[in-house]
Amino acid sequence: MPQLSRRAFASALPLSLMGGSLLAGGLIGGAPAFATTQAAAKAPVSVTPLAQIRIGRFTVTALTDGYADMPYNYFPGRSADEVEKAAVAQFTARQSGVRFLFNQYLVEDGERRILIDAGAAGSIGQTGDLPKALGTLGLQPDQIDAVIVTHMHQDHMGGLILGGKNNYPNAEVYIDRRDVKHWTDPAKRSGAPDFLQTSFTMADEVVRLYPKLQAIDGEREIMRGVSIVDLTGHTPGHIGVRIEDDGKSLIMVSDMIFPVVHPAATDVFFLFEQDQAAAKAMRDRFFPQAAAEGALIAATHMPFPGLGRVVADRGQMRWEVADWALQT
Repeated sequence: MPQLSRRAFASALPLSLMGGSLLAGGLIGGAPAFATTQAAAKAPVSVTPLAQIRIGRFTVTALTDGYADMPYNYFPGRSADEVEKAAVAQFTARQSGVRFLFNQYLVEDGERRILIDAGAAGSIGQTGDLPKALGTLGLQPDQIDAVIVTHMHQDHMGGLILGGKNNYPNAEVYIDRRDVKHWTDPAKRSGAPDFLQTSFTMADEVVRLYPKLQAIDGEREIMRGVSIVDLTGHTPGHIGVRIEDDGKSLIMVSDMIFPVVHPAATDVFFLFEQDQAAAKAMRDRFFPQAAAEGALIAATHMPFPGLGRVVADRGQMRWEVADWALQT
């Protein structure tokens, strides 16, 4: 684990709202400090949000690469008007669509650092902030020991190959073999819609730039307490990651859950899902099980830090934001 400076440590506190311009003036110092504070109040503050929880011996840090607003007509199974109405009711509506975060999770046990997904890296919306988020922790990409890619959509692997480079040179990269096969198949690419072409291009680049990529089969343990969960449906090899130690656990479910529409309805999809029947079948199985277990969940696109639970409420599933901060 890196030794953090006082400033870096403060930045790593749960949901800390930190900005250099706000800290510079301090609370003591008379008129100059007051003037600095006034100027800061008028200027937008650049914040790198971080949130940390403990799962036994593991420290799990939620990071974000940024966000994008997905048009209301990107959710097959409901009309655009229905999705917008639901977003308004949940106070999450934006003029251009539903706000999607791109959350990634850093898992550390004092010996290894594992990154779950690598972000969109500027290929979608306002993204590309993951390196800055790692830097706030005092880390560079070459200090990451492993990257688990939950599936080969561009917003989950873009950071691996940003700038046409191997950006995590010391990391073992794990991707489900079914996804590797699908996204590097020329026949699949030729029949795919335009909005998926970037993912096919990136998949070829990932395979080229990471020749030691580990194409994994099914559920397996990556290291003690970190294991793969099969969540196929969203893509042919869509996986989750379970972190478990000392009687505590967290399941990172990637794109099993989308904001506004899930988990209330399993017959609502996202445009990028090619096999809607498989995606629905997996959610039909997973949501009741997660609710019964009270499982703590991390989800890529839910509001930061993406931590919550699926709850059964009067016959309907809903998302309950986790009470995770400052817990012992």
